[in-house]
Amino acid sequence: MKKILIIVLSLFFSSTLMAAGSDSNSGSSSSMGDTLYEDAVKLVKRAGKLEKKDKTDKAKKLYAQAFNKLEKAYKSDKKNPDILNYMGFTTRKTGNFEKAEKFYLEGLSLKPNHNGINEYLGELYVQTNRIDKANERLEVLKSCNCKEYSELELIIKTKGSKVY
Repeated sequence: MKKILIIVLSLFFSSTLMAAGSDSNSGSSSSMGDTLYEDAVKLVKRAGKLEKKDKTDKAKKLYAQAFNKLEKAYKSDKKNPDILNYMGFTTRKTGNFEKAEKFYLEGLSLKPNHNGINEYLGELYVQTNRIDKANERLEVLKSCNCKEYSELELIIKTKGSKVY
C-alpha cells in the first residue's frame, strides 16, 4: 500500500512540475509583456509624483521610459486596451497629442467603454480645445458611476485651469 501511495504521489508531483514548467515556457512572451506593463505603470506613477512637484523635465524622461516598455509589451499583447491607454497617456504627457490620440482611439476600438481611455481622451480633447469631443467622452462615461466621469467633468468645467 505504501509503495502505491509513493508511486501515485511521485507521478502527481512530477506531472505538476512538468505542467508548471510548460506554462512558463509557452506563456513567456505574455508574462514578459505583463512585467513590462507593470514596470511601465510604476514609472508612470513616479512621473506623476514628479509632475506634482513641478519637476516636469524629470517626469517627461520617466514617461518616455515608460512608453518604451509599453511599446515592447504591446508587441507581445496587441489586444490589450490597458497598454494602449498608457501608451496614449505617456505620449500625451510628453507632448505628442496626435500620436496619443491614435493610441487612445485604437484602444477604444478594442474596448469602447474603457473608462480610463475615455477619460484621458477627453482630457486630450480639452487640452487641444475640442470641448465638443471632450463632452462626447463624458457622455460615454455618464452611466459608469466612476471617478473617471467626475474627473473629466471637472476638467471640462474648469477648462484650462488644470494641468492634465
